[in-house]
Amino acid sequence: MGLADLWGHHWVGILLAASLLTMWSLPAAAQLTLDANPFTATQGLLAKPTISISQNTATEQMEQVTFYCYTKDANVTIQWFFKDVPLVFHERMQLSTDGKNLTILTVQREDSGIYKCEAQGFLQVHRSDPTFLTVNYGPDPFEIKLESGVSSGEVVEVIEGSTVTLSVDTRSHPPPDYSWFLLNNSLPFSSMRTFTIRAVSKEHEGMYRCLVSNIATHLLRLSALEVRVLEMLTEPHIVSPTLNLVENASSVTLICQTSHKEAGVLWFLRGQALLPNKHLVLSANNRSLVIHGLRRDDTGPYECEVWNWGSRARSKALRLTISYGPDQVDITRGAASGAVSTVKAELNSSLTLHCQAESQPGAEFQWTLEHSTTVYMGQQLIIGTLTWEHQGVYNCMASNPLTQLARSASVLVTVVGPRSSLSARVIVGIALGILIFIALTAGLGYFLYNRNAKRFSRKKAEDPVQEAATPSSVEEPCAESCSNWPKAMYANLPEPQGQVGVKEMLPPDPLEQFYEKDPPSTASGYYCNGPRKPPPTIALDPLVPTLPKGNTESDYEVLVNPEQNIYCQINPSV
Repeated sequence: MGLADLWGHHWVGILLAASLLTMWSLPAAAQLTLDANPFTATQGLLAKPTISISQNTATEQMEQVTFYCYTKDANVTIQWFFKDVPLVFHERMQLSTDGKNLTILTVQREDSGIYKCEAQGFLQVHRSDPTFLTVNYGPDPFEIKLESGVSSGEVVEVIEGSTVTLSVDTRSHPPPDYSWFLLNNSLPFSSMRTFTIRAVSKEHEGMYRCLVSNIATHLLRLSALEVRVLEMLTEPHIVSPTLNLVENASSVTLICQTSHKEAGVLWFLRGQALLPNKHLVLSANNRSLVIHGLRRDDTGPYECEVWNWGSRARSKALRLTISYGPDQVDITRGAASGAVSTVKAELNSSLTLHCQAESQPGAEFQWTLEHSTTVYMGQQLIIGTLTWEHQGVYNCMASNPLTQLARSASVLVTVVGPRSSLSARVIVGIALGILIFIALTAGLGYFLYNRNAKRFSRKKAEDPVQEAATPSSVEEPCAESCSNWPKAMYANLPEPQGQVGVKEMLPPDPLEQFYEKDPPSTASGYYCNGPRKPPPTIALDPLVPTLPKGNTESDYEVLVNPEQNIYCQINPSV
């Protein structure tokens, strides 16, 4: 209730009393004398209280403060106010019996503020002037913060070339002093709450310390933070072996090569994160990938990625070349897609056989025909014109030089058509061959006939005596007289030891074959009983062999003596 309200109620009471007096007619002795000041009958106005404090500034948790509310009036009630609201008492506060002494046993920072006391009398209240209490505290424990980095425990990682700002946030009254220290440097390089490093590099790596002090509380706080500078990541690359990789027979190790030792490594297969298993095994640091028991679908592509929280870099894709096959060999006819084991084709038609097999690298093909040593190379076998000789079993073998494997398949080719039928080209060829043979035979016979006729006619003209001789009169004397002739030296018989050498050998007569067919009576007249004088006798070595009897191949042998007049006809029957 305010002072004005008290005055209002007071005047209402006075007017009510006056009205009652006018109604009552009291004796003069009993009448009251009213004073001009209505309060003179009871009490005077309350005086304004004042506050005294043991100390206006205190240190948190180290000191106590006592407030005293002084007033001249008695029989008043004292009420305390904190920040203009009635004070809420707690265990750290004590209040005297008359309420004039307020003691805060252990000062806290929340006790800092404006205090007032109020004196309340009969129909009156009066409040003191404010009194301010200051509580010094701090600095509180704190951590160094890095605004542009990522904290990882007591280590903060920053990207090389970035801007780094270190800051401290702590509560303290009065405001504290800041001192920053880098590494083992004992001299502070900054006295601000924050400081900034532009274009951070490896030289800025290390332990940063900040010392915060409060000159009023005499408290010191120290905090430290390790800063690690991460390099800007560059592209890694995958190292693979250069050996020949064969399906089911090889294992391969892929290595993600990078110069960033602190970076993490991830692997990707066909653009998706690689999930390790028994077939795909990663090392402890993910730097290598081992593929056990290569399969043909392990070709990839493979990628590795190095990363840190600030950057990433991925390698170029790597594909593996894995050799396999050849798988099953199929033979097809022409462009047909289905494999065949037998093929029937018309005589004189064309035939194309195609051999195929899955293989990496592509298989090498060779064709063979049974009972034939000819080998045809290539995936296709083309026969332009089928004949009966093309019938048989054709074998196609596919081989892979890298896997050292080979497979084969065969097809039976049957030629159908009339066997007696000949093509027009074959008939014309046969006819021409027969005509040419007949012409050559007739020409040769005509030539030989003319030549023999001319020779016989010339010899008859030169030796008329021979015409009168009879075969019977010639043969017997010849047999008898020839036995007395010296034996001839034959050039085609080996020369015995001691034999007289022959200066010249008679060359064979080119017409000898025709002489054998002539009868004895029509010979050239070189008989032992002829009219010609025999040549002088030549002494010959008795060791010279005679001509064997019964030579049916030729009745004549080449004589060493070139004189034709000593020749005689040799009778095969002798």
